[in-house]
Amino acid sequence: MRSHTPKTGDDVMDGSHAVSVWTTISLDDRLAEQVRQCAASRGLSVSAFIAAVLDDAIKQALPSSDKPFHLITVGGGGPAPGVDLDRPRTLETADDERRWVAGS
Repeated sequence: MRSHTPKTGDDVMDGSHAVSVWTTISLDDRLAEQVRQCAASRGLSVSAFIAAVLDDAIKQALPSSDKPFHLITVGGGGPAPGVDLDRPRTLETADDERRWVAGS
């Protein structure tokens, strides 16, 4: 079992262990300054900021395995009279009262 704890570099997972990977990239001065400013504004190191941005970009580029959600509705005039959709707990309360009062 490896007990290596990286102190520098980017942390990546290798099984259940963090492994440090060093990569050199070249940025023009303008982009490098923007990266430093964005990282600082988020309280991140430049390395952590770049890793987060790349992770987000890769996740967006990967096809989603989830099927799009489509809500199927039935036409009508909205909720039943007396139903306040902004207070869903009242629906549960009313249902419980009907069930338990009728059963008493």
